[in-house]
Amino acid sequence: MQNYINSDHHKYKYCLEGKKKRKEREKNLPKNMSEEQLQKPIDCVDVKGEAEKISTTEGSIKAAEDKEKGVVAEASGEQAEGEVNQKKVVANPLKSEGTITIGEALEAAVLTAGNKPVEWSDAAAIQAAEVRATGRTNIMPGGVAASAQSAATLNARVGSDDTKTTLADVLTGASSKLPSDKAATRKDAEGVTGAEMRNDPHLTTYPTGVAASVAAAARINQSK
Repeated sequence: MQNYINSDHHKYKYCLEGKKKRKEREKNLPKNMSEEQLQKPIDCVDVKGEAEKISTTEGSIKAAEDKEKGVVAEASGEQAEGEVNQKKVVANPLKSEGTITIGEALEAAVLTAGNKPVEWSDAAAIQAAEVRATGRTNIMPGGVAASAQSAATLNARVGSDDTKTTLADVLTGASSKLPSDKAATRKDAEGVTGAEMRNDPHLTTYPTGVAASVAAAARINQSK
């Protein structure tokens, strides 16, 4: 049947063969058959038309299937995007209105101890604060923790305090240097205080330094 679908020539050839069969049938028909019955044509199947109908039907089915697949894929994409956005919100929680963030607490240390040369204990406290603010366990290149460590290393080699890098040099604009920030809590203050004490030769914290500033922010937030 497929050989007759390709062109009208095949269609006409098929009809002529039908007429030939009709003539052969007339020879074998009884003589008393009416003229109307003899002239009744043999049906010629419109193969091309039927093929076009089948092709159109198949195309409609395929289009419907493609549309359904597209809807499913789009829905899956929206769901995946929603899950990613939800994870971002959880990883970077917004600070509550009226609370003090860790980044703001670091900037406050500039006002209370900005002239203090950066030491290893300060660098450790700043690193602990950055980790708790961002939720990351590694030091970010160019961040406040990396700057503090570089300053502590450089200051250890410098004899005069006048040429040493201070907390003001490192912590000014600390909030803008953090990719994410959060409100300071009691646990954050305890972590920063512990890091500063462990890296101080006398196992103490600077009275108005980094740990003290984060602890003050945590107390203010807790009282609200």
